[in-house]
Amino acid sequence: MDESVEWFVMRDLTRANARVPAWRLLEEKGFEVFTPMVTRIAVRSGRRIRETVPAIHDLLFVHSSQSLLTPTVERTPTLQYRYARGLGYRVPLTVRPTEMSRFIHATRQDGDIRYYTPEEITPSMYGHRVRIVGGPMDGYEGCLLKARGSRKRRLLVELDGLLTLSVEVSPEFITLIRE
Repeated sequence: MDESVEWFVMRDLTRANARVPAWRLLEEKGFEVFTPMVTRIAVRSGRRIRETVPAIHDLLFVHSSQSLLTPTVERTPTLQYRYARGLGYRVPLTVRPTEMSRFIHATRQDGDIRYYTPEEITPSMYGHRVRIVGGPMDGYEGCLLKARGSRKRRLLVELDGLLTLSVEVSPEFITLIRE
């Protein structure tokens, strides 16, 4: 088996209210796990509480080698690899480390972060192609999110075919890319 350490894309088949979701189970076993989180208000015993939950429950990323991860996946019936289509039989889907670190960095920014699945993003939502110069998102390139009536500028950061996030960017850091 290939011993290289990669970011594997996984599915969590547990219910959204499971006591031990897959990302927590993998963290307890010592794996580096990333799942995009959002804060929401929930009612527990008649009290409103703020809780942090996965943005998309069944999507998580695990940084490991396949030979270390496969035994855990085989022992856990609610955990599966996501497989790439068209690349052969049962080839686990992976994300390049540079792309993943860019995405993780973008999720850790202050402000309002919104997540979108590939089906939610339409071609009409893509605005001007820009480069960010300065600030916490320095060096990022991408498209601005077109939102009717919005005064805020939001940069789209994508993981190809899996997930897109939009993060607020100050207008003074935005430079248009001429093509």
